[in-house]
Amino acid sequence: MTAPISIQLKEIVAYCKDLPVYEHRCSSDDFFEVVFFNSDIDQWIQLLEAFLGPSRKAAGQQPTEEDLAITADTGGIRIEQTLFEKKFENGTIIAKLWPWKDGVHTTLRMAMLNEG
Repeated sequence: MTAPISIQLKEIVAYCKDLPVYEHRCSSDDFFEVVFFNSDIDQWIQLLEAFLGPSRKAAGQQPTEEDLAITADTGGIRIEQTLFEKKFENGTIIAKLWPWKDGVHTTLRMAMLNEG
């Protein structure tokens, strides 16, 4: 699967419906948040990479100033988190994986950042 030049967040979310979810938190045209079990992380990463490509910041890697800037409106990004980003004609989609300290769960936050 290759992502089209222009995409809406809801198109990516449609592919998420078949993946295991622990808790649905939010789903709108420009923001999506779920919690899933770490045992399913490979499926989630595969889906994110299919649409957004490889991560721009891996877990354990210090965030750059640019990483912090693009995530500022969605809660920032920390060293233990993973960040995906891809620019499309209609805006930029970011996705963040936030592992919980319990070692069992991860939160996925995706947002469509409109240009301008």
